[in-house]
Formats: sequence, C-alpha cells, structure tokens
Amino acid sequence: FLTSAHVTLPSTLYSQKRMGNFVVKQNKIIYTYIKNRAHGTEENMGGYAAHSLAIMTDAVHLLTDFGSIVMSLVSLWISSRPHTKTMTFGWHRAEILGVLLSVLSIWVVTGLLVVTAVHRIIDGHYEIQSQIMLITSVCAVVVNILHSHSHGFPYSQLQTGEEQRGHSHGNASVKAAFVHVVGDLLQSLGVLLAAIIIHVWPDYKIADPICTFLFSVLVLGSTFTVSKDVFRILMEGSPHHMNFNAVRESLLSMEGVKATHSLHMWGLNMSHALLSVHVAVEEDADTQTVLMKATKLLRSNFGFSTITIQVERYSPEMLHCSQCQDLTD
Repeated sequence: FLTSAHVTLPSTLYSQKRMGNFVVKQNKIIYTYIKNRAHGTEENMGGYAAHSLAIMTDAVHLLTDFGSIVMSLVSLWISSRPHTKTMTFGWHRAEILGVLLSVLSIWVVTGLLVVTAVHRIIDGHYEIQSQIMLITSVCAVVVNILHSHSHGFPYSQLQTGEEQRGHSHGNASVKAAFVHVVGDLLQSLGVLLAAIIIHVWPDYKIADPICTFLFSVLVLGSTFTVSKDVFRILMEGSPHHMNFNAVRESLLSMEGVKATHSLHMWGLNMSHALLSVHVAVEEDADTQTVLMKATKLLRSNFGFSTITIQVERYSPEMLHCSQCQDLTD
C-alpha cells in the first residue's frame, strides 16, 4: 500500500513569489554593479599609472566582483525562465554556473598578478610612482569606509530577506558579507601602508610585490566558502544550512511514523532546497494525515521549496533492506 505526493507552491503563488524575488535580487545586483564599476575603474587607472601591482590586486578584487555581478544578472535572467519539458527543474542552476565562472576568473587573474610579482622581485627593474599610489590608496580607503555598510560578494546578495528568514543561512550570509567588507578595508589599508613606505623610503619598493602576495591570499581565501558551496550544489549534496539528522528526527517524531528511508536533500541553487523521502507508518495510521503534517513540517521548519513524500505501511523486513538503512556521515 503506497500513498505519495509531490508538493510545491501553487503555480500562481509560486510565479508571483519567483518574480518578486527576481526583482529584489536584480535591484541589489544593479546597485552593487554601479558602485563596483566606478570604484574598480578608479583603482585600475591609479594602479596602472603608479605601476603598482598591490593596487591592481586590490582592483582585481573589485573588478572580479564586477564580473560576478554581470554574470549574476545574466544567470538570474536565465534562471527566471519557466520550466520546460526538457528543463523540468527550470534554469535555477544558471546562478551556480555564473558563480563558478566568477570564482574561476578570480583565480586566473590573481595567479597572473602573483607571477608578475615574482618576476619583479627577481629582476628588480621596476619603478613605483609613490605619489600616485598614495593618492589612489587613500581614495580606496575612503570609498571602502563610506560603502562598507552595503558591500558584499554578489553571491551573498543573491539571497533575499524572505529566503534568509527562519534558518541559519541568512546569518551565514550576513557574516560572509561582513568578512568580505573587513577584508576589503584591510586590503586597502595594506596598500596605503605600502604606499607610505615606498613614498618615504623609495628603496623599499619591494613592499609592492610583497603586498601583492598577501592580498592574493586574501582574495583566494574569500572565494573558499563560495567554491565549497558551489561544489556541494553541483554534486547534489545536502544544502549546507540543512541538517540531515534534524530533518529525519523531525519526521520520526510525528505520530504514526515508524521509520524513514531514501531521504534525499539537494539544492537547485543557493535558495531552492528540494527533498524526497519514503515514510513508513503504523498499520492503523491515517496516511493522508501523515502526508499533510509531514509536508507542513518540512516546509515551515526547514523551508524546502519542493517536497516529494511517499507514505507506505511499515514492515519488519525494512530492518534488513539494504536501501532502507541509515546513511553514513
């Protein structure tokens, strides 16, 4: 005896919610685009004029954010397209591919700057225009302070307030944005310190490529969490803000539920979590009641956007079924 259901938001409500989230995300990304475009261009021009790799590395951080924003806009537009018979889950993964391309571009450009810094240290034939470097770095520090309240990696800005509400993922996004802000400010202060050293003691121009090494580590470190999340989603792992054991124990705590198996959780992108599970119930349990309560619990407590539940009568043979055993950590 089997009872199953595939539960999603009503189509009209889902479409309205998706369009509303699209507009909110789009506005956030466009605002960040304008801000990063202006500041990144100013730093790139200053770094080129001063022959400073440290400033260029700082600018790369901003311009790769700018590239991320462009990719986010494109992928966000693609992901808003409706489901088709071919793309049955829609185009939500386009956001993840955009973030992946952004991270890869950061690694490539940062690697090129590191190689250039190594060549500068080896041959020593380069000049730094310390006055231009000093002026540019002061401007960068001022801009970072003025905009620190709203600056963050575009990846974290793809989360709307509604999507962040009710679980720890929103807090994680806020923390990630805060770390990004502090990293930007420290990087700009480091460039300013290097500019002061080179301006006062020109013989210590090696401070510029050394700063490039340090900032490259910061830039690559800032992509670690993002790349880990992208890898998890592409491998269809459980969303990082979802606890497998907590979901399973919540289902087992329901009246009439004896066991669960084939529990799978994955994400289409950063905000759309999906679940499928088999729930084994007692002989006298009302399967429709269990189905409705389980669906409500999973949606309200964990925020799954698509839920597929198959209800079946509990059988002692399940204890020896290889497909019904608990998963390893």
